[in-house]
Amino acid sequence: MREKLTSLPDNELQNLLKQGNEAAFGVIFDRYWKKLYNYAHKIYRDEEICQDIVQEIFISLWNNASSSNILNLEAYLMRSVKYRVANHIRGLKFTQEHIDVLQDIPTPAKTTADIEYQEFEKGILTEIEKLSPKCREVFLLSRFENYTNSEIAKKLDLSVHTVEKHISNAIKHLRNNLDNYQLAIVVISLFL
Repeated sequence: MREKLTSLPDNELQNLLKQGNEAAFGVIFDRYWKKLYNYAHKIYRDEEICQDIVQEIFISLWNNASSSNILNLEAYLMRSVKYRVANHIRGLKFTQEHIDVLQDIPTPAKTTADIEYQEFEKGILTEIEKLSPKCREVFLLSRFENYTNSEIAKKLDLSVHTVEKHISNAIKHLRNNLDNYQLAIVVISLFL
């Protein structure tokens, strides 16, 4: 049975997962565990923490399978890793000794690349600021704070369709107002 499932695309596996199919969950786990772990480890080089984070993501996927509405499973899982690693880092408690050491680290001199990147980032943020307030809020929650569309809808008391429309409008605006290189950088950075 499981061998037949390995050839199925993610969306079909998700449908089986919604029905509580453990074999489909196993295939998803086998398909993505190593990739998610490697991504987490690239961000935060602690083997045990990364294993725990990936495990938590799969537990959450299983527990919420019947109510989840995930459009792109791989992107969702990768964003979940990024979000959980960021939360872990934010939750670290620093002692005064840690803070002193961090403050003593010299700040490197700004290079031309740093200045160019700051200008590039400023240009993108300027374009995002041109969005309507609600569209901007939805886009920032989605792309920079890693909320799912359903989480945004609940948080802002909107329909999921309205959230999707705001995100689509924001992407169209950026596509029309950024050159291809800038747009490519924005898209890549959203998934790293």
